[in-house]
Amino acid sequence: MDTALTRSQFVRWRAAIFAIFLASGLSIATWASRVPDIKLGLDIDNAQMGLLLLAMGISSIVGISTSPAVMARTGARVGMLVTMLCFAAGVALIGVGTNVVGSLPIVVVGLVLFGLGNGSLDVMMNVEATAIEQQMSKTILPVFHAFFSFGTVIGAGFGALAVQLGADVALHTAVIAVMIVVAAVVCFLNVPSREAALDPAPHEKPHWRERMHVAMEAWREPRTYALGIVMLGMSFAEGGANDWLALGVSEDHGAGPVAGAAALATFSVAMTVVRLFGGPLVDRFGRVVVLRILAVTAAAGILLFILAPSTPLVFAGAALWGIGASLGFPLGMSAAADDPAKAAARVSAAATIGYVAFLGGPPVLGFISEHLGLLNTLFILVVLAALSGLFSASARPLREDEMAPATK
Repeated sequence: MDTALTRSQFVRWRAAIFAIFLASGLSIATWASRVPDIKLGLDIDNAQMGLLLLAMGISSIVGISTSPAVMARTGARVGMLVTMLCFAAGVALIGVGTNVVGSLPIVVVGLVLFGLGNGSLDVMMNVEATAIEQQMSKTILPVFHAFFSFGTVIGAGFGALAVQLGADVALHTAVIAVMIVVAAVVCFLNVPSREAALDPAPHEKPHWRERMHVAMEAWREPRTYALGIVMLGMSFAEGGANDWLALGVSEDHGAGPVAGAAALATFSVAMTVVRLFGGPLVDRFGRVVVLRILAVTAAAGILLFILAPSTPLVFAGAALWGIGASLGFPLGMSAAADDPAKAAARVSAAATIGYVAFLGGPPVLGFISEHLGLLNTLFILVVLAALSGLFSASARPLREDEMAPATK
């Protein structure tokens, strides 16, 4: 079924996947930027807000874990359309539940749809992005992840503007939901069907059990778990920074909330810059060398952040932390996709490990910090970053004789 694409078709495909990454980031920042207004609109306390976050986190992990089944039934192309429509509906319901009917259960339903859709989409869009990287024969996956970051920046900006203009959550989320629906349809029309992504051929009835067998086969391969450790360490580092870095600067280092926000911005900018411009370095020196250097950088940055005696050194640690954590996840995805015939299954499995760590890691750190203190807890991230570096050899490109015969 896979056919050669014209230059125009390829460019439209690549642009569509860039847009999907951006839309995912946009949706997440839309929710995050209105959390205070959602809490106020529902008149709930921090404990109830925590339950909302838990519902979203659990549904996201379920979405990630079940994405192979979705692809086995629909293929990645249709699956991305369905999951984008799912989380667009979730975004809209969050607004409706907050301001239109004032119903906590409706907001919970919205967050469940939001988490399921985004979680499942995360895997599928990475499957497509790795296929584009394979066709280009150069490292570009980090750029796709940078577009996700752009989406979060744009979403945060829209959120701040909505608050400034006095727009309620319902209006804001409705506008964003419509934008996501339009993007989903346009992207669907520009993404080609590919057998490697489990897209069924026209008029072909999918053999679901056979497709599920292919989708789950990667979980029986040791390389999947080795790559998973590489991605787990860096996902913990990234997720831990997103949730705890600002608090560590503000409270534990005593620099105040403004410095905390600025340090998190430093981390995010450093990560995004490396994702935008790090591809040529990977192509020149190879994944394994780059991953090892970045693992050392991440571990050194986190150590400096923990032990720094002054605020400027804390900021330097945050920058090194962001640089070090920048490419572990996308390069793990690239390695999982080395064999195009098994890319969908392997990327799905590796992404599941990485995203579960990204979503589940920060709450675990929070629990441990209640007993050890936040800065002491961050030593765990140093160990995980070092472990990621130790397992980076698993990202070595596969030889031709290690691939499925159909791909030779």
